[in-house]
Amino acid sequence: MSPRILINGAKGRMGQAVANAAREMGLAFGAVGRGDDLAAALTKADVAVDFSSHSATRALLEAAVAQSKPVVLGTTGHSAEEKKQLPALAAKVPCVWAGNFSVGVNLLFALTRRASAVLGDDYDAEIVEMHHRFKKDAPSGTAARLLEIILEERKLTAAALRHGREGITGERTSTEVGIHALRGGDVVGDHTVMFAALGERLELTHKASDRGIFARGALRAAQWVVKQKPGVYDMQDVLGLK
Repeated sequence: MSPRILINGAKGRMGQAVANAAREMGLAFGAVGRGDDLAAALTKADVAVDFSSHSATRALLEAAVAQSKPVVLGTTGHSAEEKKQLPALAAKVPCVWAGNFSVGVNLLFALTRRASAVLGDDYDAEIVEMHHRFKKDAPSGTAARLLEIILEERKLTAAALRHGREGITGERTSTEVGIHALRGGDVVGDHTVMFAALGERLELTHKASDRGIFARGALRAAQWVVKQKPGVYDMQDVLGLK
C-alpha cells in the first residue's frame, strides 16, 4: 500500500508540482503551507516531503523526530552552520536529503565523480548553472553538490572555490574550481560540468524543462524512505547508484 504523503510548502512552485505529480501517480497526500499546523497535519501522514524554506527545516525535522516520521528534504539555501547542525537531527528518522531529485541529474552526479577521478588536475574543472529569475539562492543545491563531488575526488578544500571571477585575477591555478550562477527568464534548471585541458574539453550537461521530473523523483524517494532505517540518505541511495 502506498504511503500517505504530507507536502510541506505546498503553495510554492515545487510544492504545487509535487501535488500535481501525486495526483498523476494516484498517491494520497495532504498539504500544508506557512501558518498551518504542521505537527497536526503530520500525524495523518506516513512521510513528509518538504519544498518550503530553509528557515522551516528545523521545525519540520523536530516535528518528524517527535512523531518518528520519515522525511524527504528538497529545500536548498541552508547556511554553512545549518548544514553542520541539521544532519544530526535528520539522522534520527529515515531522511532522504537531496539538492536535486531528478534521475538524470543524479546520473550526472555519478558521471561527474567518475570524470573527476579519471581526469587529472591538468583538466580545469568549472561548473555553470542557470535558473529562472525568481530563484532566491545561488549557487543551486545541484551545483553545490557537483562542486562537493569534484572537491572530494580531487582532495581539495573549500578554499579552492571561485564564485565567478572579476578584475585581474591572474592565471588560473590547477587547484581551483570555478562555479558560476546565471539567472533569467523561466529556466527550470540547467547544469554543466566542464573539464578543460590543453587541446580538449569534456562537458557533462543536464537540462530540465519541466519541474515534474523533480516532483516525481521526490515522490519516488518518499515511497522508498518509508522502508528504511533512521539515517540520512540521498537520491544515489534511492536509485542504487552507489
